[in-house]
Amino acid sequence: MPDVLTLRAIEDAIRDSWSIETCDPVDQHEWSRDNAARGQCGVTALVVSDLLGGVLLEAQVFRGGVQVEYHYWNRLTSGLDLDLTREQFTRGETFSAAIEVPPLPPGPAHAPGYALLAERVRARLGPAASAAGTRC
Repeated sequence: MPDVLTLRAIEDAIRDSWSIETCDPVDQHEWSRDNAARGQCGVTALVVSDLLGGVLLEAQVFRGGVQVEYHYWNRLTSGLDLDLTREQFTRGETFSAAIEVPPLPPGPAHAPGYALLAERVRARLGPAASAAGTRC
């Protein structure tokens, strides 16, 4: 467990914590260890927000010119955009311009995955995460 909360430690803890149970229910049929980021963007962005603050960004995702889903990531208070799940897109998807959205609590379909991811990440980060955030 890290003594200091770093971006690397957070990223490693999040990536190690992804599973089909933390995946967006809509994307579970596409989730695999080979594409572990699939369906993890919303819960991941919320956990990052809990730990580091900043704002959430949202963009529409297009495949073949048709809007098929939304993608979420973070803009930290330093101005750095942190997108830990971008690699989930492997089929030539394109994105709309990003807009800022409030880090609202997850809805009923996503709350269990968020709670599980937050719990796993906190356990991996240990005491370094105890002072960070309030939601997870």
